[in-house]
Amino acid sequence: MKQLPLTKQQLIAAMISLSLGSAAQAALTINGSADTSSSARMSWGGADSLSEARNIMYKSKGSAIKKVDSGNGTTSITNANSFGSSNNSYNSSNSYNTTYRGSFGSSNMIPISTDSRSVAVIDAETGESIYEKDADIARPMASISKVMTAMVVLDAGLDMREELTLDPEDFVGPKRASSNLKSGDRLNRAEMLLMALMKSENPAAKSLARNYPGGYTAFIRAMNRKAQDLGMTTAFFGDPTGLDKRNVASSNDLVKMVRAAGNYDVIRRFSTTKSYDFYVSNYSSGNRTYKANNTSSLVRAGDYPIGISKTGFINEAGRCVVMETRVNNRPAIIVILGANSSATRWGDAKNILNSLATRRTV
Repeated sequence: MKQLPLTKQQLIAAMISLSLGSAAQAALTINGSADTSSSARMSWGGADSLSEARNIMYKSKGSAIKKVDSGNGTTSITNANSFGSSNNSYNSSNSYNTTYRGSFGSSNMIPISTDSRSVAVIDAETGESIYEKDADIARPMASISKVMTAMVVLDAGLDMREELTLDPEDFVGPKRASSNLKSGDRLNRAEMLLMALMKSENPAAKSLARNYPGGYTAFIRAMNRKAQDLGMTTAFFGDPTGLDKRNVASSNDLVKMVRAAGNYDVIRRFSTTKSYDFYVSNYSSGNRTYKANNTSSLVRAGDYPIGISKTGFINEAGRCVVMETRVNNRPAIIVILGANSSATRWGDAKNILNSLATRRTV
């Protein structure tokens, strides 16, 4: 049998896959196919998909949104920063279609009760609400905010390989929060984004906002503008981390945000990465390896098909989580806000996921 030669890009992808998670890896290098316009069905649970995310971010300036066939056919998003499109055009107006069909109270409702303060579960295929609990009341969302942070970063079409350095101001915020990062740490923009989505590192999110065109203030404006474009009428963002208790939205509005985030391959891959060993450079304190794990116990365990995930916690918000899942070949978006403990948050999440597995599918 004649063996076909591998292309250079295939060899690079294979080498990256083999080295994934190695402490010796010097940096999150962005390599792979330059084709950002093709469509492909997304895998569910992206824990082993960092090489694909690198492929998406191959160009120094590429399209932030790759339209994918995720099974959620009712969402249509037009990227305003289509730097990498085939016709190299610029579309000045975002077009979002996040209309949910069906009505609350139908026979497809999942028969559960939850202990968290606010919950929304949407059938992402039909747009039908299949469980709600105080889902229209704006509540603090904590680090769920970082999903919006990631979308604004990716919309800007910035160089994902550019090295960013953490400044002392990146560690100053509305609240004190623990961090394993240090002032002077140097990572590229892709690594900062992975840190923010997977490990929920607040200084990484702050640095991404500070290094946005126009600076930090322009970034916050962009977050609120995007929320308005998505029809998130209850949402407000005061900072990129979620430490600001003014960052609020209803569960139903966060469904819209998660649904929009599903069109970004990078967010899918990074938010569901189980763990990653970062090689962190620092001129003052020396270089080191930062072994980071996903903040979601469900993602780490790998028992459920999760396509997007983000957790959050501050005292005002309680324990929160948003996720996209696919059960019985039906996609769903789950938003849980205001759980009084981690046990309550994950108990509600598992209850919903298990109920989705038994609900009527026709």
